[in-house]
Amino acid sequence: MTRRRVILELGTGNDLHGGDYTKAALRAVQDALHHSSLTLLRTLKVDPRTAMHVDVTIGVQKPERVDADAVKASLPHGIVTVRVVKGGLDVPDEEIGDVAVIASAGIAVSLDLP
Repeated sequence: MTRRRVILELGTGNDLHGGDYTKAALRAVQDALHHSSLTLLRTLKVDPRTAMHVDVTIGVQKPERVDADAVKASLPHGIVTVRVVKGGLDVPDEEIGDVAVIASAGIAVSLDLP
């Protein structure tokens, strides 16, 4: 058996006030999930809880401020790994000393296939 990527979904999320990188990351993951349906897994009669490998990559300007465990816990199925890298976008509002945080998420789903 070889692990093969069968689904790739992308999402974006933001926290417009407060600079919460985890909130932006969670919203990016939810955006990606809402673009996807797991009908392929049902068709193949695959149990998504045990056979699906889910690799999440989050891009934000301050990766160290993302709670990767919270992101992992937000995924409903699969064997999940989360990697947080530098990316995304911060849009400062210098007038009020705030920042809008924009996160990007890539979610890759792999299965062990012959």
